[in-house]
Amino acid sequence: MSSEVSARRDAKKLVRSPSGLRMVPEHRAFGSPFGLEEPQWVPDKECRRCMQCDAKFDFLTRKHHCRRCGKCFCDRCCSQKVPLRRMCFVDPVRQCAECALVSHKEAEFYDKQLKVLLSGATFLVTFGNSEKPETMTCRLSNNQRYLFLDGDSHYEIEIVHISTVQILTEGFPPGEKDIHAYTSLRGSQPASEGGNARATGMFLQYTVPGTEGVTQLKLTAVEDVTVGRRQAVAWLVAMHKAAKLLYESRDQ
Repeated sequence: MSSEVSARRDAKKLVRSPSGLRMVPEHRAFGSPFGLEEPQWVPDKECRRCMQCDAKFDFLTRKHHCRRCGKCFCDRCCSQKVPLRRMCFVDPVRQCAECALVSHKEAEFYDKQLKVLLSGATFLVTFGNSEKPETMTCRLSNNQRYLFLDGDSHYEIEIVHISTVQILTEGFPPGEKDIHAYTSLRGSQPASEGGNARATGMFLQYTVPGTEGVTQLKLTAVEDVTVGRRQAVAWLVAMHKAAKLLYESRDQ
């Protein structure tokens, strides 16, 4: 990929919306697949009472809109200002209690897992039905839209075209399958993670624009006790969290 194309993908601009300042992609087509669109605010004329506690709005009880859901609340029910990275807000913004709780949980992904995905990790990568894996570094692109795989060859997988993620684990009681935390981005919720299971790899299915059918690949963490192994496991866990957010983005 040329540096010019890469710079175009990663370019951002500062815009002001009714909800606050946002640092958004300069080209909308290169926006993060984990992002959420700003909601339409419930019109003031339709908001006579708080949509949480039913308090009547008047001169003393002012109305406020939650920047995440767009609903109307009194100050008591919408007093928290919380970072909302999925909508690219520069500063923390006002949110209702329910939305603030969700945003707090998502902050861990942006503060921890996203950094792991951007840093990348080394895996044995097997494409399709090939029996010969290739050692490659896998990382998330800076604009969060692509998985880059680099080894003897370079591959790019657009995140929005990933349809299925399976985390491969070990540590289950005898008789249980070694495929865990199945995430189908077509419509089913990810399974919860097992207590003692250890991630060993990942199975991906994705579509390639302009071609028919589904392409698949398998990432396997190298079996050793080095820092690289620990980094690979951390990357797999972070990718599982990213798959959850991607599913939620498609569902909204």
